[in-house]
Amino acid sequence: MLSPKKVKHRKVFKGRMTGTAYRGSSFAFGEFALKAVSCGKMTAQQIEAARITINRTLKRGGKVWIRVFPDKPITKKPAETRMGKGKGSPEYWVAPIKPGRILYEIGGVDEKLAMRALELAGNKLPFATKVIAKRNTL
Repeated sequence: MLSPKKVKHRKVFKGRMTGTAYRGSSFAFGEFALKAVSCGKMTAQQIEAARITINRTLKRGGKVWIRVFPDKPITKKPAETRMGKGKGSPEYWVAPIKPGRILYEIGGVDEKLAMRALELAGNKLPFATKVIAKRNTL
């Protein structure tokens, strides 16, 4: 699974999911992309599951770029623990996603196959997504 090698702070604030994405909202590598329509948290496991789905659909053809990285730790207290006694220990890593963020890009394959692969990958994610093509954004 993806996780940072080193972080400045072991535990971070929860934060708010408001506004739209400015960074990572335009094409950088491929011709087709999976774009977030709503906000949410994308875990390292979900990033990997969507990547595997894309690669299996493409059958090792073309190139895939992952445009998100899980760099935010989510903490959790043990089950049946009383309130208080500080914040729980880090359990897993997430990437906070805002509407407009491009999650995956694909290049070097035909349109029909790319659309199918990204559509299947979008089904693995906990928020709404849409498939876009570079020719439509010009």
